[in-house]
Amino acid sequence: MASEYNGSSKASESVFKIPPIKFTKLFINGKFVDSVSGKTFEAIDPRTGEAITRVSEGDKEDIDLAVKAARQAFDHGPWPRMSGSERGMIMMKFADLIEKNVEELAALDAINGGKLFSHCKAMDIPGAARNLRYYAGAADKIHGTVLKLSKGFQGYTLREPIGVVGSIIPWNFPAIMFFMKAGPALAAGCSMVVKPAEQTPLSALYYAYLAKLAGLPDGVLNVVNGFGETAGAAISSHMDIDKVTFTGSTEVGRKIMAAAAASNLKPVSLELGGKSPLLIFEDADIDQAVNIAFNAIFYNKGEICVASSRVYVQEGIYQTFVKKLVEKANAWVIGDPFDPRVNQGPPTDKKQFEKILSYIEHGKREGATLLTGGKRLGSKGFYIEPTIFTDVKEDMTIAKEEIFGPVMSLMKFKTMEEAIKRANNTTYGLAAGVITKNLNVANTVSRSIRAGIIWLNCYTAFDVDCPYGGYKMSGFGREFGLDALNQYLQIKSIVTPIHDSPWH
Repeated sequence: MASEYNGSSKASESVFKIPPIKFTKLFINGKFVDSVSGKTFEAIDPRTGEAITRVSEGDKEDIDLAVKAARQAFDHGPWPRMSGSERGMIMMKFADLIEKNVEELAALDAINGGKLFSHCKAMDIPGAARNLRYYAGAADKIHGTVLKLSKGFQGYTLREPIGVVGSIIPWNFPAIMFFMKAGPALAAGCSMVVKPAEQTPLSALYYAYLAKLAGLPDGVLNVVNGFGETAGAAISSHMDIDKVTFTGSTEVGRKIMAAAAASNLKPVSLELGGKSPLLIFEDADIDQAVNIAFNAIFYNKGEICVASSRVYVQEGIYQTFVKKLVEKANAWVIGDPFDPRVNQGPPTDKKQFEKILSYIEHGKREGATLLTGGKRLGSKGFYIEPTIFTDVKEDMTIAKEEIFGPVMSLMKFKTMEEAIKRANNTTYGLAAGVITKNLNVANTVSRSIRAGIIWLNCYTAFDVDCPYGGYKMSGFGREFGLDALNQYLQIKSIVTPIHDSPWH
């Protein structure tokens, strides 16, 4: 057995009483409403595989209604016509309400997404509020520039909100992803239609409720639950949506881009898949390197776009590293995400659970050595052991394709040049990590790897002020920082003649 398993939910529920589900409908134009069709679908608890509740299932007709409300709010409503400081104050109140309801929101992501309740409460939900406050502070600092034009003209630029934004978010970080998009879009003065992942709609509906309480005008923030092939497709191809932002798989990102091009040629920003490398050099502190490498793939059960699923260790420390890594895996506790002793909850749904297990079988069949893990835990729910493969070759499926689960491919290398070449041998380019005490090595490697963010002697060190995004098939556009804000703004140039100016 690779790790300790505590799959019982009874003990944890006695410690924390899971609150009742309050919101299950669509949120359109400031009201919770049933879908036009009246259809619903199940929200599943991955701890058990059983339904928590049923939520309204939005389709094209519901997206049309939400876009109509968002268009009205943008074209004729107060939100983009407020001063930036007024928008900022409402966003600050929104953030306060999130923090006030942190336990309930954390519980929703734990029960609906299999995420650790303690992590949601300490990091995800406060991080969502922090994101809102960052962009609330930026809302009154959106500036154009004065241009020095030739001849007798004066020019300046305006940064104007892009309009109605369609936001399609994934299930691995429901809170962070919601506000990664909503924070900058709202600060810019845009209105939004948000489609949460069908696996994790519950917290998104709660955020819609809190937005209304905070004073967001009706129609500014709409939330439509539904499936990608229906509600998501309707957003991507809608003629009255001005921009689409999406985080998820490269496969779906392609479809969104094609639909956007085939409709009104709306701009898109895509944060897509990854197969991120972590390079560990011989001079590294091995204990620190083991901790970083382990958490970089097994944090959030491996359901993280930047997960370092390819770990390259220099040959001089490889055997010692492997020994310590196995010890770490054996101490890892898998079980109910409400249990404070647990390190890893279940994958979000049955489809992802089965996908991860199929990749593990691929690894075995293609000749990789299963060092630890590789099996389902328990007979109820979607629990999987942390899995580590060695003797992985670059052409193996587990080394090339994004698994999005607790599966590490461990490889060794000899030289820095070899490590750089192998790190870049991927169609993705989202993130990478380098662990070394040598500043020259750190500088050379970080400038040589084609990825949107490089972490030196750390990993997943995200901050709202630090932009990140993809190279290659990991997408384009940036999340976080002021770079994200600019994605929701258009630049308009205004030029006027200057007659009889005493100087040019």
